[in-house]
Amino acid sequence: HGYPNLVTRTHAELDLVDGAAVARFFAEQQPQVVFIAAAKVGGILANNTYPANFIRENLAIQTNLIHEAYRAGVKKLVFLGSSCIYPRDCPQPIREDYLLTGPLEPTNRPYAIAKIAGIEMCWSYNRQYGTQYLCAMPTNLYGPGDNYDLATSHVVPALIRKVHAAKAGGADVAVWGSGTPRREFLHVDDCADACVHLLRTWSGPGHVNVGVGEDVTIAELAAMIVEVAGSESRVVFDPAKPDGAPRKLLDVAKLAALGWRASIPLREGLARTYAEYAAQN
Repeated sequence: HGYPNLVTRTHAELDLVDGAAVARFFAEQQPQVVFIAAAKVGGILANNTYPANFIRENLAIQTNLIHEAYRAGVKKLVFLGSSCIYPRDCPQPIREDYLLTGPLEPTNRPYAIAKIAGIEMCWSYNRQYGTQYLCAMPTNLYGPGDNYDLATSHVVPALIRKVHAAKAGGADVAVWGSGTPRREFLHVDDCADACVHLLRTWSGPGHVNVGVGEDVTIAELAAMIVEVAGSESRVVFDPAKPDGAPRKLLDVAKLAALGWRASIPLREGLARTYAEYAAQN
């Protein structure tokens, strides 16, 4: 799309919590467009264990990046949030205007509040400075290069790792919760494509949901991963562990009206992701 100079930094190369380091980065690189995909993220276990880390580090990351982008003259920025910004028990599918209409899911409230603050910060800079800082709210993402650490991973990579290990050892697959919560899953390549599309087509105000518009139960997801792995392992649920929100399905009508829909079916995306993991492990 005419942007051949892609400037990236790993966490080891640039600590985004360090405001001075972020300021130096923008002064040196002078980017024209910024995508903020960086965040401190994790599943239910990590969110429950480190709530202070989640709110502090995410507030710092997005504050440093948004403000330094403005100071460097960046006019266009895409901030990636999360579907957890919405109330725990809001109507389904979740429309963008349901934001701040009810209590959040307690297990990830610190992370959600940080992301809500990021939306408000983008909107405020747009109002005061005339910037075009856009907010994309993706559903649950999965795909190549995911985090497979069971202490910090989300549900898809955690299940892929567990299923792969169980397949090798002939064991059961243990899954947190009852298996009944419903979740929506978007391949990371689709998310990237949607973000570029938003950059080129959307001028706001507000934020835009990025998802597929369909969901599955955690039990259905686990069975699908067992199937694509070619495993015969039995899935065993632990209802003593937390489920999280009962359902999180995004209304993607606004994004569809802009001419974009997801193109990677869940089963195909899971098969590709599992194949990549199995080849490396």
